[in-house]
Amino acid sequence: MTGADGRDTVETVFREEHGRLLASLVRQFGDLDLAEEVASDAIEAALLHWPVQGVPSRPAAWLLTTARRRAVDRLRRDRAYAVRLAVLQAEAVRDGPAATPSGDGDGDGDVPDERLRLFFTCCHPALAGEARIALTLRCLAGLSTPEVARAFLVPVPTMAQRIARAKKKIREARIPFRVPDVDELPGRLPGVLRVIYLIFTEGYAASGGPDLVRTDLAAEAIRLARLLHRLLPREREVTGLLALLLLVDARRAARTTPEGELVLLDEQDRTRWDREQVEEGRQLVVRALSAETPSGRLPGPYALQAAIAALHNEAADVATTDWPQVLALYDVLARVAPSPLVELNRAVAVALRDGPAAGLVLLDALDRSGRLDAYHLLPAARADLLCRLGRRAEASVAYRRALDLVGNEPERAFLRRRLAAVEEGN
Repeated sequence: MTGADGRDTVETVFREEHGRLLASLVRQFGDLDLAEEVASDAIEAALLHWPVQGVPSRPAAWLLTTARRRAVDRLRRDRAYAVRLAVLQAEAVRDGPAATPSGDGDGDGDVPDERLRLFFTCCHPALAGEARIALTLRCLAGLSTPEVARAFLVPVPTMAQRIARAKKKIREARIPFRVPDVDELPGRLPGVLRVIYLIFTEGYAASGGPDLVRTDLAAEAIRLARLLHRLLPREREVTGLLALLLLVDARRAARTTPEGELVLLDEQDRTRWDREQVEEGRQLVVRALSAETPSGRLPGPYALQAAIAALHNEAADVATTDWPQVLALYDVLARVAPSPLVELNRAVAVALRDGPAAGLVLLDALDRSGRLDAYHLLPAARADLLCRLGRRAEASVAYRRALDLVGNEPERAFLRRRLAAVEEGN
């Protein structure tokens, strides 16, 4: 395989292996900046050689070996190389053969999967909350800095500085690259779970661009959730998160038309939902909700959201959904993890159980609070309820406001169609 095929393979391998390659390099050299630099060098080398010489039998291992050698070359040019290498070799002896930073080898070995270690490093308590998530999205999921900036609704230079400060903090504080001990997990795990959830959210409904779904990110989030679940099978929120991602992702095929247009839940062809994935998610929900916990402790937010998703997936249609049970779960969720997004979703559920006027009262109060001023789904939901109440002029204003805030093109096109229908009186 040469020429354009080789270049395409480099891009494919990079998308699939970026996080694993970077994590392995950080494990061996203890420096995020160095790891990113030599990973980029390895990709450039692959783009140069593979189209001419052909793609190696184990391309990911080839990239890792090349990046290791580049890292060692850079360290040898460093005046402090002797001390730095001595530290690395001492850590390699302590941590085992996988950490040996020699750069030797022919590239035929398997690439170790160190991503969970890097997740916990990026989510260390010494880092600010948003910095943990931003850094992990950048390093593990392979999102570009502009994509991470869009996810946080901040300017790109601001996000670039935030990521750079987080890397510096890890380096200067010598934050260890390891999975934390059992007694450390309660304080570290929520950050890791949130990172995986945000990766999935960006994949399920992209913050910008021509496509509604970024399948690669959604699949990566599910894969990482599975890894974490294998590592921590008794943690009910890990189980709940995996269940939630599977249950929501199971609807992916029905969420868009063949032309890529958005299809809302009430209009989806439910026969296209992935029933095997739904069943796996349902079984995980049962485990997450029934796991033993301290007396009086409620299920966590991911387990509760997964239970809500399971009720949607079990129903034949929107009309037969168990809305009283959905609302009961939202009430518990509002106690466990109160947020304006929970209020928004609960208000929509109220509208479906009690009618649009009841839901609109709640949405209007949320709108006045200003807590979701930058979130397009609040005015979009208001517009829908206003239409159902026959208040078309107000609905038009709400749709226009949603259009000003929406990021990706399929949702923008959907809102334009809704706006046109309102203004044409259909």
